[in-house]
Amino acid sequence: MAMGITERIKAVEDEMARTQKNKATEYHLGLLKGKLARLRQQLLSDEANSSGGGGQGFEVSKSGDARVVLIGYPSVGKSSLLGKVTTTKSEIAHYAFTTLTSVPGVLKYQGAEIQVVDLPGIIYGASQGKGRGRQVVATARTADLVVMVLDATKSEHQRASLEKELEAVGIRLNKEKPNISFKKKDTGGVKVTFTSPSKTTLNEDSIKMILKDYRIHNADILVRDDKCTIDDFIDIINDQHRNYIKCLYVFNKIDSVSLEEVDRLARQPNTVVMSCEMDLGMEDVVEEIWYQLNLSRVFTKKRGVKPDFTDPLVVRCNSTVGDLCHSIHRDFKDQFKYALVWGSSAKHSPQKCGLNHKISDEDVVSLFTK
Repeated sequence: MAMGITERIKAVEDEMARTQKNKATEYHLGLLKGKLARLRQQLLSDEANSSGGGGQGFEVSKSGDARVVLIGYPSVGKSSLLGKVTTTKSEIAHYAFTTLTSVPGVLKYQGAEIQVVDLPGIIYGASQGKGRGRQVVATARTADLVVMVLDATKSEHQRASLEKELEAVGIRLNKEKPNISFKKKDTGGVKVTFTSPSKTTLNEDSIKMILKDYRIHNADILVRDDKCTIDDFIDIINDQHRNYIKCLYVFNKIDSVSLEEVDRLARQPNTVVMSCEMDLGMEDVVEEIWYQLNLSRVFTKKRGVKPDFTDPLVVRCNSTVGDLCHSIHRDFKDQFKYALVWGSSAKHSPQKCGLNHKISDEDVVSLFTK
């Protein structure tokens, strides 16, 4: 069965490659893109069903305050990086991996414990359903940050092919979810509204054509951004299979390229350069990972005692007092009475707050229970 799908995917890709891009072929290409997205989705879910037991073979249980996944080609220096920034491998012997060796390490920084998972070899071929690709992808989808490790001597090619692979399995790097509202209905046909005239090939006709191909006959679509493309619309239809994840590009082996090249790479957005071999730039990598994860540290304080600044609670940016309670214990909210908050989120120190109060990095919080 899967073979049939891979052949169909290949046929669609070939047809896209043969089709010249111009005004007249826009619709046709849009339709092909929609078909391709649908077939790829089918391929991944078929593979999930055929690998028995929902393909649970390879799963790293999530631990720590955030999860970072490392991806890259073999021998780009991922394991050296993992060895330098995370604590020993012996801590992680209790993980049971049945089918894929993937080594998680713990990066301790600013009082947080960040789980770093090295995804084996490369996701390459995953979008064609090869190997254990699907499980690798499933783990990548749960990441708070993807760290793409690249070889500075062959950077452009590696980055493009990795992005293409991730793109094919629905992972969108450093991209916001398109600003399109899409609601399926039971009746009433397709209604398309643009808040301002579209500046791309996405228009009412192309939307209706793609929906028809997906056999969706009743829906309300509201496009709120004039730069949304046909690809964005296809992403919105396949929304539950799309993940928008931040990506940090790390170029290793900068000791093997010219200073001009190091400078050029370092200036690219979301990029940091290093050399594991020469031990250059390791702190920068860790700092940049921390910055990209955008976590907040909250210090707790017991009544009449100074706050404990050694062991912060680490929560996601924009968390509330309620989220903080949940991270302490899931039933804690039920006992909650009020919180006193000191720090930049408080209007005056201390401020008496409820569960919905948003906390900032380095706030001090005292929780009072009933």
